[in-house]
Amino acid sequence: QVQLVESGGGVVQAGGSLRLSCAASGRSFSDIAMGWFRQAPGREREFVAAINWNGGLTRYADSVKGRFTISRNNVKNAIYLQMNSLKAEDSAVYYCTTDLSKIGWSAMDYWGKGTLVTVSS
Repeated sequence: QVQLVESGGGVVQAGGSLRLSCAASGRSFSDIAMGWFRQAPGREREFVAAINWNGGLTRYADSVKGRFTISRNNVKNAIYLQMNSLKAEDSAVYYCTTDLSKIGWSAMDYWGKGTLVTVSS
C-alpha cells in the first residue's frame, strides 16, 4: 500500500521553528517530485513548497519564501519542511503530496492525511 505520513506538527510560539517530515512507503518516490500544501480552517488548500526528484529544483509560495526550506532524502524515501520565523498565519494542517499540478508540475495523486501546526501569537 502506498502511503505518505506526515509528522512533526505541534504548537509553537510565533518566531519559533518547526520541522515537518513526510515518510513515504509502498514504493520508491526517488524519481517523483513532491511537496507541501497547507489548509487553514475556512480556507482553501494552498501551495507551500515543492522539490523535484533529486532536490535540484525547489519552489516556494511567496508567503513562505526565505522562512521555509524544503528538502528530501531519497535514501530514506522522505521529504521535510523546515519552518523558521513562524507567524500566526502559518497555522494550518500541512499535507505532503505528489500532486503538484497546481504549480504546473507532475500530478501523481498521493496525499498524506496531514499534520497540524499551530503558531501562537
